[in-house]
Parts: sequence; structure tokens; C-alpha cells
Amino acid sequence: MHTLIRSFLGLWYVLGALAQTEIKLVADENVTLPCRHSLGHLGIQSLDIEWLSNISDHGKQVLLSYSGGQVYNAENHKGRYSFVSKYLEGDASLFIRSLQPSDAGQYICKVKNAGQYQWSFITVIVLVKPSELACSSEGAQLEGKNVTLNCKSTAGTKPLNYRWVRVNLKDNVERPVQSTARIGPENQLLLHNLSKTDNGSYRCEVSNEVGKRTCDVDVTVQSVSNTGILAGVACGVVVGVFLIFFTVWLLFHKKEFKKREEEEFFNEISYHPWSIYFPPF
Repeated sequence: MHTLIRSFLGLWYVLGALAQTEIKLVADENVTLPCRHSLGHLGIQSLDIEWLSNISDHGKQVLLSYSGGQVYNAENHKGRYSFVSKYLEGDASLFIRSLQPSDAGQYICKVKNAGQYQWSFITVIVLVKPSELACSSEGAQLEGKNVTLNCKSTAGTKPLNYRWVRVNLKDNVERPVQSTARIGPENQLLLHNLSKTDNGSYRCEVSNEVGKRTCDVDVTVQSVSNTGILAGVACGVVVGVFLIFFTVWLLFHKKEFKKREEEEFFNEISYHPWSIYFPPF
């Protein structure tokens, strides 16, 4: 029994401390993965630090290391990974610039000093905020018709929660949508049998545990009679403009024709100056 205990203590002395952590971090932010160490009696002369990860398809790879007084960066990751400022004084934390979803995975901090090892295993879960929303209105905004308000986020950590409200854009006050509205299978807002009471702005909000996005869609319901009047006015304007241009064109060409006739008459006189007949006395 004593022999077994001594063997275990000897193995612990060689392997050193072991720590395992799981952390959730947000994409596109600068983050720090913690790793602490204690200098042995030999100080930094025997200090070696390595940060490894399994995020590559080729297995574990060294991202950053310190050995023999030099810091070494992996060629394909230069500029993204670095030590914090006091890595020789006990803080070997890894700084990652602009975390990406592809950075999710396990990271290992291995510190060797005076024959002892300290290991830190960190599992990184990358959370992604909802992407910018694409919002639109589908259908004629006429009384009695149906309209679909679309809202879609193409990226973001699941689950994505959709919410529709009516909003007064002047004071940004939100209120529930009307009871006749329905939510479609793809989180659209379905407005049936439109009336003037449906006029206003509608806001779509998509959220998850790390953020949210919003977009607004305006609805302006017109009566069918007003639509006919507007169409008639539009046609009248088009016809009126056409008549004006036609009249101007006609007057211009009439003036040009008259001018050409006068020029031809005077040219003929100048060419036959004695052709005018004088009767005999």
C-alpha cells in the first residue's frame, strides 16, 4: 500500500498540476484563454511554454510557444495568437484576436519548469450572434388583401428566437401585433384581410443567448377606390405630358418647314433675277 502511494506521488510530481475548463466565448471578439504557472527554483532558464489545439484537421498543432528565451508563432497563425504581457512572471494566458467559429475546440497549455509540468485543458465553445436580417413585404397592400412580412437571419447560434411587434418609430414604443395576425412556418408575419387599422411599422427581432438583431417593415394600406383614382391620375399625367411634347414638336417642325419654304423662294429669285415678265408698252 505504501509503495502504491509513493508511486502515485512520484507520478504526480512528474506530471504536475492538471486543470480542465469549458468556456463559452463570442465570435468576432478578442478573447483570452487563462493559463497560470509557478516558476521553479531555476527561474525562467528552464521555462518552456506551449499552447496547442486540435482545431486543425491534421490533429494537434502548436499555436504559440516559448523556449530558450524566444517566442515562436505558427506560420499560418501569425498575428492572431500571442502571450499576455507577463508570461514570464506566471501568466501564460493565450490572447486570440477576432475569435472565429472555426476556433471552437480544445486548447492545451503545457508549462514545463524545473522538471515539472502544468497542464491546462480548455474546451472553447464559440457562440455566434444572429446575422443581419433580411426583411421584406410580399403582396399588394390593398384593403381586403393578404400581406406577408418576411424576416430571416442566415447565421447565428441556435436556438434563434423570433418576435414580431408593432412599433411607433417616433418614440420607439413597441406594442403587440393585432390578434388577427399569425406567425407562419418560417417566422413570417401573416396579415389577413387588410384594413386601415393595419397601417404602421412592424418590427422583427431575432435573438439568441449572445445578442439580437432587428429590422422594420412599413405597411400602408390603400383602398381599392383610391387605387383606381391614383391609377387614373397617373395615366392622365402621362397623357398630358405626351400631348405637351407632341404640341411642342409639331410647332417646332411647322416653323422649320415655313423657314425652308421662304429660303427656297428667295434662292429661286436670286438665281433668275431677270425672269420676271414685263409687258410691252
